[in-house]
Amino acid sequence: MTLSEGNLKMDIPDVLSGGKFDGADHGLTHHMKAVDFVVELADRYLYIEVKDPEHPRAAVQARNAFIEKLHSGRLDQDLKYKYRDSFLYEWAAGRADKPVHYLVLIALDALDDAQLANRTHALEQQLPLRGPQGPDRRPWVRPIVRFCGVFNIASWNRNFPEHPVRRVATSAREG
Repeated sequence: MTLSEGNLKMDIPDVLSGGKFDGADHGLTHHMKAVDFVVELADRYLYIEVKDPEHPRAAVQARNAFIEKLHSGRLDQDLKYKYRDSFLYEWAAGRADKPVHYLVLIALDALDDAQLANRTHALEQQLPLRGPQGPDRRPWVRPIVRFCGVFNIASWNRNFPEHPVRRVATSAREG
């Protein structure tokens, strides 16, 4: 299956079901936020959110506003709610029956590995990866998210060579 967001394409050949998730099709856009894609693989679900501040047609002001939102931590809040609402939606539909990996692709070449690791850590802090902690707390039987990570295109392709991402247009005049 090829997933498309803007001028980014991602090939995920082993998808059992799913695809584009955000938008009017899920019927609750006025109540719930949604990740861009929910796809089912044989052993897990992938919840994928794509942000593309370097889209060839993106205005400089929009790119700068996105970068400020990213570095301020406000983006982490948005990502948290997109995940939680999507998970709740899928759980209520009876489809959250496998581990879930939350993958955030930020197509911003300027993000280096240290910044991506910091963004991943910040997102992990927003999501309860391990459930309640402490001696007086009962642990969850299963986590609501098994893994989360923030990637740029280069790090995505390094980490997921079986699911490559590519740009299909390189200038404002192209597609």
